[in-house]
Amino acid sequence: MADNESQQPREPISVYSHITMILEQMAAISWQKLGLQPDIMSGAIHTDLAEAKVAIDLTTHLADLLESQLDDEDRRRVQGLIRDLRINYVQKNREVES
Repeated sequence: MADNESQQPREPISVYSHITMILEQMAAISWQKLGLQPDIMSGAIHTDLAEAKVAIDLTTHLADLLESQLDDEDRRRVQGLIRDLRINYVQKNREVES
C-alpha cells in the first residue's frame, strides 16, 4: 500500500531555500579558509585568507538577497554570522601582517 504522504503534491522548493543552503555552505567554507575549522575533504587545517575573503563576500551577498525573507530572529542570526566571519578575517589578517 502506498504512503499517503508520497501521494500528496509537494510545493516546489523556493529559490530562497536554495540560497539559504548555499549561504550555509559558503559560511562553512569561510570558516575552513580562515583556518578555524578543518577542511572537509582533507581533514587538515589550512588557511587561505584570499579565498576566505571571497567566501565571506559571497556569504554576505547571499545574506543580502535573503534579508527580506527572514524573520527578526533569523535576520539577527545571519547578521551575527557575517559579523563573526568579518571579525575573524580581520584578526587572521593581522596575525599574518605581524
